[in-house]
Amino acid sequence: MAQNKDARPGPVSIPNRQAHAGGLSGIELTAAALSVIWLLISGAFFLFSGNDGADGVRFLLTLMVIFFPVGMIWVAAIGARSSRIMREESARLQTAIDAIRHAYITQSQAGGRDQAPHPSIVKKLEEIADAQKKAETTLAMFTSTRAAQIAVQAGAPDPEAGDQPTLALGTPAEALHPPLSNSDFIRALHFPETAEDQEGFAALRRALKDRPSAQLVQAAQDVLTLLSQDGIYMDDLRPDMARPELWRRFATGERGRTIAALGGVRDRSSLALTAGRMKQDPIFRDAAHHFLRLFDKGFARFESTATDAEISDLASTRTARAFMLLGRVTGTFD
Repeated sequence: MAQNKDARPGPVSIPNRQAHAGGLSGIELTAAALSVIWLLISGAFFLFSGNDGADGVRFLLTLMVIFFPVGMIWVAAIGARSSRIMREESARLQTAIDAIRHAYITQSQAGGRDQAPHPSIVKKLEEIADAQKKAETTLAMFTSTRAAQIAVQAGAPDPEAGDQPTLALGTPAEALHPPLSNSDFIRALHFPETAEDQEGFAALRRALKDRPSAQLVQAAQDVLTLLSQDGIYMDDLRPDMARPELWRRFATGERGRTIAALGGVRDRSSLALTAGRMKQDPIFRDAAHHFLRLFDKGFARFESTATDAEISDLASTRTARAFMLLGRVTGTFD
């Protein structure tokens, strides 16, 4: 059936947040109830406690005792409301970006390669992407992101300690640390799931004490952060998984089409956005190539002692998915 090449995607439905932002929510009602209860209790106490010693100082202390907790209650309520609004705004913007991206891909497939994207779609996508970045920045003030920073700092060397001490015959002090296990290496490359993922943070701290692994972890963190700026998250990718034999051939230096199955990422929008970023952003391009070099070296070390099951587990990590995506974009599997 012939398709109409002039067809344009219809308007994208963006959820309206006015219904959530307006009116009194449970947070405000709770704060109001606590305020009334406190005012009644404190007012009754001072009303029936007698007038002995009623002077200026006692009057000021009375006002502070009555109204200061009320102010603290409303400060906490406003903070909780702001956090909720930012979460809803971030989710709304992410939904809008996904919808517009889908409309853009549909238009490109229907109109052919020579047809330019609709200007209104490109403009709207840029506006929503900018708004999402601002919303995520504000949301970061109300979420617990400090845990990841603590984990990285725990494994970093102390700047006040100067150069690392050496042992006899020039052996570095880091040689005292036990070798990093394959399970910790795999867990660190996947990064902690949540701020409460104690096992993930423990593996990450151990990996950061091993210099080659720390370099790969930090390079992976850099590219994952840069990719997230374009709305590309490794958890959203569902790559085709290759057999461990192909990964072993890659570790021995084989490249090209014979190991093309390693580039299992098929998401067209993620590939297109990453390819465009590689061409336009030199910082992203340098970070990507640096990460790919370290991944090659790190996987070669890992493969020599890893079982097939451990190789399959590593291939499922966020770092390995970033390698698949960037490897396809840079032509590693061509």
